[in-house]
Amino acid sequence: MKRKSVGEEGRFQILGNIIMILLSLAAVIPLILLLISSFTDDSALVRNGYSFFPQQWSAYAYQYIFTSGNSLTRAYLMSFVLTAIGVVVGLAITTLLAYGLSKKFLPGRGVITFLVVFTMLFNGGLVPTYMNYVNVFHVKDTFFGLLLPGLLMNAFNVMMMKSYFVSGVPDEILEAAYIDGANEYQTFLKIAFPLAKPIVATIALFIGIGYWNDWMNGYVYLSKATHLYTIQNLLNRMMQNIQFLQQNSSTISGANTGLASIPAVSVRMAMAVCGILPIVVIYPFIQNNFVKGITLGGVKG
Repeated sequence: MKRKSVGEEGRFQILGNIIMILLSLAAVIPLILLLISSFTDDSALVRNGYSFFPQQWSAYAYQYIFTSGNSLTRAYLMSFVLTAIGVVVGLAITTLLAYGLSKKFLPGRGVITFLVVFTMLFNGGLVPTYMNYVNVFHVKDTFFGLLLPGLLMNAFNVMMMKSYFVSGVPDEILEAAYIDGANEYQTFLKIAFPLAKPIVATIALFIGIGYWNDWMNGYVYLSKATHLYTIQNLLNRMMQNIQFLQQNSSTISGANTGLASIPAVSVRMAMAVCGILPIVVIYPFIQNNFVKGITLGGVKG
C-alpha cells in the first residue's frame, strides 16, 4: 500500500508539472510572438501574418517610435517619476489605514471598514469625478492630474494588507513591544512594518502596475500639457494619429504618403513591447515576496 501511495504521488506530481508547463507556455508564447512581430518588416507582416520565423527582420518600428518627433525618453522618465511617487505615497496611505483597521480596539473600526468596502461596490461615476478633480482640486493639465485620481487607496489593497497584519504579525510580538515601552508608532515602524515586507512588496507591485499602465488619467485630465504625457499616453496618441491617417487617407492631402512611411502593423507590437518591458524586467526580482504576500494576505482576519 505504501509503494502504491508513493507511485500515485509521483504520477500526480508529473501531471501537475505538465499542467504548469502548459500554463507557463500559454503565458510566455504570446510575449515571444509579440517581440518577434515587433522586429518583423511591416510589409512581410501584412503579407504573411504573424509568425515565429518571419521572412524579413526589421527594427524600423522602433526607429519610427524613437524618431517620430515625440520624446519617448521624456515619456519614460515621466512614467518612472509618476510610478515612484505613486507607489511611495500610496503605500504610506494604504499601510497606515490597514494597520489601524487591524486593531480590534480602534474606535469606529466597523464604520471605517464599511466605508472602505463600500468603495469596492460603488463610485461616483466619471462625470462627477471629473468635475470634482477639475473644479475643486484644479488638477487639469498638471502633474497631479496623473497622480491624485489613482492615489486614493484601493479598498482591495487595504483589506488584503489588513488581513496580513492580523494573520502574519503575531500579537505576542506586539504585546512584548508594548511591555518594553514602545508606543504605537514605534511598534508599527520597527516591528509590524518589517514583518509585513511580503505584502508591502505585493501592494507596491499592484500600485506600480496601476500607475505604469494608466492612460485614462492623462487622456481625461491632460489636454494642452502634452509634455506631461507618460509612456502610455504618448503611445496611445501615436496610435490615434496612425488610425486617423488610415481612416482619412482618401480625403487628406498627403495622407497616403505619410502612411507609406509608417509601419502601421509592426509599430503596434513595438509600442506594446515598450509599454510592458519595465514590468517584465522588474517582476522576477519581487516574485517570491509577491507569492508569499498574496498567500498570507488572502487569509481572512
